[in-house]
This record gives sequence, structure tokens and C-alpha cells, in this order.
Amino acid sequence: MKNKKPFDLFLSIITYGAAIIAVSVLAFLIGYVVIKGAPNLKWSLFSLEYTSENVSVVPAIITTVEMTFLSLIIAVPLGVFTAIYLVEYAKRGNKIVGLVRVTAETLSGIPSIVYGLFGMLFFVTALGWGFSLIAGAFTLSIMILPLIMRTTEEALKSVPDSYREGAFGLGAGRLRAVFKIVLPAAVPGILSGIILAIGRIVGETAALIYTAGTVAQTPKGLTDSARTLSVHMYALSSEGLHTNEAYATALILLVMVIGINAIASYTAKKLAKG
Repeated sequence: MKNKKPFDLFLSIITYGAAIIAVSVLAFLIGYVVIKGAPNLKWSLFSLEYTSENVSVVPAIITTVEMTFLSLIIAVPLGVFTAIYLVEYAKRGNKIVGLVRVTAETLSGIPSIVYGLFGMLFFVTALGWGFSLIAGAFTLSIMILPLIMRTTEEALKSVPDSYREGAFGLGAGRLRAVFKIVLPAAVPGILSGIILAIGRIVGETAALIYTAGTVAQTPKGLTDSARTLSVHMYALSSEGLHTNEAYATALILLVMVIGINAIASYTAKKLAKG
């Protein structure tokens, strides 16, 4: 630090300061949720059936898992295969490819409530699905599709061209080279995008209120209305009758997100080593 020039010292202070502020804010948020939520955790919150007295989170947890699973089933294949076409098959400098990329980046910046209004007008009203699990899943899949596309595209670009050239040199066709050589090497990067998508699905509220609804019971089918954990927490806090339970729900949601991310990160590291 003593031998650094004034400008370098200034940049170092800014960098360390920004890092300390970011970590401090994160620690404060986590600590606040834990302190406010942990004392309000009770067994009644984990009852199998929701009532106005126990405000159980179990139906919301089940709905969150189902919503995440359905959204990923729809969005991941579309996003991954679109990225494969853009990187491996489309000609470089293609104007249509450039338009698709710009559109994907634009869509990723649209507020979630806009997706919710679109889902309500198209899936809920026009297609006649009503407030349902499937309407929410399709809306969320459209919302996370640009994210999966862009992360998969960057993951495929990070694979060295020598992998492709080696596969072609051994007589492999483009399709075999992509799916046997390039795609496995890009899996860790693709999983990183899926992890981000899961975080957005689990934490989404606005889009689901307009599409999946706010029914607090466990859905019996894809056409039933239901609420995820984030919507459940919003409903409890907005009613003002179960504020303590809302803090407990926030803690459960935090633990759930951390757990899912930890499992996905562990899987990505294992695949990278393999």
C-alpha cells in the first residue's frame, strides 16, 4: 500500500470499500431475516392443510417446487437448443442472430409485472386456462427464457474451438461434436444460468399473482390455482394479521433458495471435474 501511486491507492480503497459494503448489506439482510423469522417458527406452520389459524407454508412449499420444475421443463430445452443454434449452426454476422440476441437482452430487462399482465391476458383469459399452475409456469418460463439463452450461449462460446476441430478431425459430424464434446464441456456454465433462473422463479411474486392466483391450498392438478412461498409471504404481510408468520415464511424461503443453489453448485462442480 505504501509503494502504490495515489491513483492506484484510490482505486484500491474504492474496490475494498465497495466489497465491504456489499458483504455488509448481504450479511445485514440475512441476519435481519433470521432474527425476525427464527423466533416465529412453530410446528403449526408445517401442517399439511392450510387454515386461517395455522397459515401453513407446506402447500406453498409444494407449489413452489412444482412451479420451479414445470417452468424449467418448458424453458431449459427451448433456451439451450436456441443457444446451440445461435452459436454452433448460425453463420457469424447473421442479422437475424443479432436481432435475436438484442431481443433476448431486452426481454431480460422487462419488469416481471409486465410478464404477469401478458400471462393474464394470454394464458388466463385468451386460452381460458384461468388462474392455474400451468398458466403461472408458462409465464415464468417466458420470463427466464432470455436468461437461460444468454448464459448457455456464453457457456458454449467459452468452449475452445480446438474441441470442435479435434472432433471434426476424427470424423465426427457437427451434431455429434456438439452433443458429445461441446455441450458436456459447457454444462457447468449452463447450470449456472439455471441456478439464476431458479432464484428468479422462487422469488417471483408479481407475475404469479396475475396468473397462478393466491389460493393457499395444495394444487391437485395443473389447472388449479395456488400460491408459491413468495406469494404466500406477500399475502400474509399485506393482510396485516400474520406479520410474524410472514417473517417465518421469509426465513423458510431464504433457506430453500440457499439449499437449491448449494445443490446446483455442487452438481456443477462435480460435472466440471468429471
